[in-house]
This record gives sequence, C-alpha cells and structure tokens, in this order.
Amino acid sequence: MPTPLTGRSSPPDALDGTEQKPPAEPEKPQLRRTSELLPPDLVFSWLPLLLGIGLWLYALPRIGFRSMGDYGLLDRLPAAFYLSLLVLTCGFLFSLRRAGTAPWWPAAYCVALLFALKAAPAVLYDSVRYPWASKHDAVINQLLINGELRPNAALSGNMSAYDQWPGFFSLNAALVRAFGVDGATAYLNWAPIVFGLLLMPVLILIYRTFTEDWRLVWTAVWIFQAANWVGQDYLAPQGFAFLLHLTVLAVVLRHFVRPGSAGRLRDRTCLDPVAAPVPPPTGVRQRAVCIAILAPLIAAINASHQLTPVMLCASLLALTLTRRYRNIGLLAVAGLLMLIWDLTMGRPLFVETLHTLRDSIGDLLQNSRAGYAGELTGPGPELAGRANVLMVLAVAVLAGIAVFTRRKLTRSALPLLLVSAAPVPMFAVNDYGGEMLFRVYLFGLPGAAFFAAAALVPAVVGTRRAPSRADAVRRRVTGVALPVVLVALIVGFMPSYYGKEKMHYTPPAETAMVTRAIDQAPKGALMLATTGSFPQALHRYDQVEHWFFAEQELPENEKMLRDPARYLADGIPPGAPAFVVLTRTQDIYSAGEGLLPPGGFGRLRSSLSASPLFEVVEEHPYGVVFAYRPGDPRGSRSGGTTP
Repeated sequence: MPTPLTGRSSPPDALDGTEQKPPAEPEKPQLRRTSELLPPDLVFSWLPLLLGIGLWLYALPRIGFRSMGDYGLLDRLPAAFYLSLLVLTCGFLFSLRRAGTAPWWPAAYCVALLFALKAAPAVLYDSVRYPWASKHDAVINQLLINGELRPNAALSGNMSAYDQWPGFFSLNAALVRAFGVDGATAYLNWAPIVFGLLLMPVLILIYRTFTEDWRLVWTAVWIFQAANWVGQDYLAPQGFAFLLHLTVLAVVLRHFVRPGSAGRLRDRTCLDPVAAPVPPPTGVRQRAVCIAILAPLIAAINASHQLTPVMLCASLLALTLTRRYRNIGLLAVAGLLMLIWDLTMGRPLFVETLHTLRDSIGDLLQNSRAGYAGELTGPGPELAGRANVLMVLAVAVLAGIAVFTRRKLTRSALPLLLVSAAPVPMFAVNDYGGEMLFRVYLFGLPGAAFFAAAALVPAVVGTRRAPSRADAVRRRVTGVALPVVLVALIVGFMPSYYGKEKMHYTPPAETAMVTRAIDQAPKGALMLATTGSFPQALHRYDQVEHWFFAEQELPENEKMLRDPARYLADGIPPGAPAFVVLTRTQDIYSAGEGLLPPGGFGRLRSSLSASPLFEVVEEHPYGVVFAYRPGDPRGSRSGGTTP
C-alpha cells in the first residue's frame, strides 16, 4: 500500500509498519597499490638484471674488435658495456638481501655476469679466440682422420704429449661427430661459458659444505668468476681436467668424513654463526664405494692432462693433515692411477720431465716466471701484467683477513684452506713451460674466493645474541667494503682478460693464408715461424715439421736479429724443403710477450725479403710466406738490413 507522505509502496515484508532500509550498494573494488602488486624487493631483484642484460645487448654490436689498438678491447668497448657490468653488480648486491629465501636471484646474476664478462668474443668473433687453441682443433681433426693414437711417435711442435694424454680430445672427437659439425671450431669459443656454467654447481657444493649462509656462497661464486682471468677455461684439457678435479674434491669433502673426527666442531657453540655442521661421518664400506665411484673420474683426469693429477694428489695429501679427511686409501688410488698412466701412455714425456727436474727443482725465481721472456711490452700487455698482480694480491689479502678475523669459520673450513694452499709447493718443482704461476693461482682460486667472501660478508645475521658494538662496526665496514671490492674486481678483470686481446683475435684472411701455405708444403717440409701462437700454426703437424725460432730468451733473439737469414739457414737441415711464415698475429704476440725487441719483427721480415736465400711466395696485408732457396751462391746479404 502507499506509505504516508511519499505515496511509495512499502516493501512486502514491512508488515509491522516500520520502514526498511534500502539494500546497500555493492562495494566498489579498491585498486591495490603498486607496492602491493610489485613489492620493492622483487622489483629491485629483476629490474637491474633486465637493465644490465639490455645494456650488454645494446653494446654488443658496437664493440670495435676489428680495429683494436694498443689496449686490446679495453678502448673498443662502448660505455654501455661497462655500465651493464656496474648495473649487474648493483643488482647482485641487492639480491644478496634475499639470498636466504630466494637464492635463485643471486644465481641469475652470477650467470649473467659470466655471460657479460666472457660471451662477447664467442658471439662476435669470426675466428678462433686464443690462436694457440687452434692446435687443439688440429689434434681433434687428426684423431678423426687417422682414427688412432701414436703416443710414442716423435711429432713436431711438442705435439706428442697430446697423443699421450688423449682423453679430452677423444671426447671432443665424439662431440664433433655427434653434432655433425666440421670441427671443434664450431663451438670452441663457447668453452669459457660452458665450463663456467658447469663449475657453478660444483663450487656451490664445496662452499655449502662449510657455510649455511647463501650470501657467503654466492659472493664467493661471484668473486671466483670476477677473479678467474687466467684464460685457462678455453677449449683445452686444463679446463676440462680442472672441472673434474673440483668435482672429485666436492665428493671427498662431503662424503669422506671419518667417524669421531669432528670433535668440538659437532658443538654448535664452537662454530662460526654461519658455519655449516660437519657432514655426517661415513664408514669404511661407504668410503670404499665412493672411491670406486671416483676412480673413473680420477682416471679421466689422468687421461686428459699432465699437471692436474699432480695437483689432485697434492690436494688429497693436504687433506690427510686433518683428522676429518685422513683417507690414505683414496690418496693411494689417485697416486697409483697417476703412476700407471705416466709409466705407460705418458712415459716419453714423463721420462723427459724427470731429466729436466735436476735443473729446475728448487729454482723458485725461474719456476715462477711467466712465459718465455717474462717481460711484457706495450701499453695493453703491461697494463694486463700489473692488473694480474693486483688481482692476485687483492684476493690473497682478503682471504688472509678472513683467516685471521673469522677464526671459528677458518677452523671448520680448514680443509678448504689446505686445498687452496696445496698447489703452492709446485713452484719448487718446475716452471711448466712458463705457466706454473697461472696454474697455481687457478687451482688455489676456489678456496681463496670463499675466504675472500668471508672477509666481506658479516656473520651477524642469524645469530641469537644481541649484536655488540664490534658487530655494528664490522657491519658498517663490510657494507662499504663489499660493493667497493666487487666493483674493483670487475675493474681488474677487464685489463687482465682483455688487455692483450689484440694478440688473441686473428682476421680470417690471415688464417686462410697460413692454411694455404701449410697445405701446399710437401710432406716432411719444415715450417718456420717466430712463435706457435697463431691460428693453424700446427696444421698437418703429423706431416710437416715446425721450428718456432723466437721462443727463447730475449738475448738469444737479439743475436738472431743481427743476421736473421743466416741464422735460419744454419738451422735448416740440408736438403729439407723449408718455408717461413710471418703473420700479423706473430708480430703482435712476439712484441707483447717480449720475445723480440721493439721493431724486431719488422727487421726480421725486411731482412728475409732482401736475402737471396729466401723467396717471397705469397704476400698479404696480414703476413708473408717465404720459401727457402739454398742454391744461391751469393749467400746472405741480410745482415744489418733495416725496415
């Protein structure tokens, strides 16, 4: 019925004469704030990652690698490239705040850093990076062509050792056939990325054995990558054997703890706040099973590389100094496998090395030299040499700080410290062809990176006690030191890795010229060059001989330059066809490594051009090929010739 005053009908259920309130309007959905949809922590985790990747991709086509000058790639990288590294570093630092609950963010930044630091040559270069890496492709090709190993054959260019340790090359020959590619050059430049990705989980296993703090783990991985400038991760037996070496150590550290050996380390109050508990002990039967599992890996190391088995035995010997890992059986198996291989397949080089130990053992100065001459020349190589030294000192100093300031962590991680120090005595043995310095650094770097990270990542998070004033001071110091050190390591990596890049990239036309020259040489011919560090230097190494006449001390090369034509003619066997190949890459390498004095390569080329003993058979802007013509009775007139 109509209601009074309004004349409106009342609702049917308002029978008691009271007016009912109109139904409430549905609430409008409220817009959620952006901070609720995208938490700041999440935004600052992925935004720098995407920005850093975008800047790197933008910089990639603008890298002037074809016009490198005295500083290699350093002054050919656009500002966006360096900015991408800075952005990734900032993003990584922010991701460490959530490393305990979201460890995949630091992992993503570590992977991005690996690509940002080392993927540019793999993407851009149209030739093999590191010219000497082409000899590994030559070994793989010969293995595919001949289908056999010749460990006792006297191959030129010291190539016999590759048939005596063929494991790595046999694996790559199988990969070449499986992929259906022409050769290992199809993927050779990607080796640093592949090895870096494979090393990452192994490093995590090792680091998680000694700490529960994901911040410390990922910082150590980041430092390892930023400090791994030595260039031993290219497609070579060393990179492969190093990966297997760390894999063996990871298994040992996690599964070879002796019962009752941890002692006070089982007491949490005796540990660093972020230290991981000692892994559970294993009995004799379990360790025997682990040895049986590790034996094939150790055998693969022995079949692939000469030095790594020695480093592995040294590391296992160092671990026996602790009660936790006193496993004489594993050390005996590793030593026995090494001895068996050295006395069978590797016997020729092993016997030769034993003879050289008489002169090299104990000569620390000679054994710690770098390269043949040890004197880098030129702005880029000199800067790279100084950066190398500073990088080694920085990592060593940081690791030393952690050893003395975090003694509880050092006590629980003592096995890792001993493994890091185990390669150092190798300096007293020999120089390993001028590379022992780099190999000792490489094998000590995983442990050094862990302790360097421990010096930068505070241990106050996760403790139950109230932080003291010293904790607050340490936290403020590390809060400044961590970003400064990470940026400084990236800055040091760039000249260490790319400062000599001009000698690492070779134009394809130069490679083609060398290949033609060696292909046209008759079987048994002698190929001469200043150094073997140029692409295809050892092409057809099983059919021609090689003489890299400048790979000696600088004083001897200065004598050679007084009369290069006569010097070379006197070293060529009578009646042997001989060819001299001089290339742009040889010029850059011999000057940068200090093999020849300034202008020495030009004097050499001019002298041979003017000599009747040598005839130019091909000349190219990237090099020249001479044929030896000993029949001219006038002799050499090259002495004193200047460019």
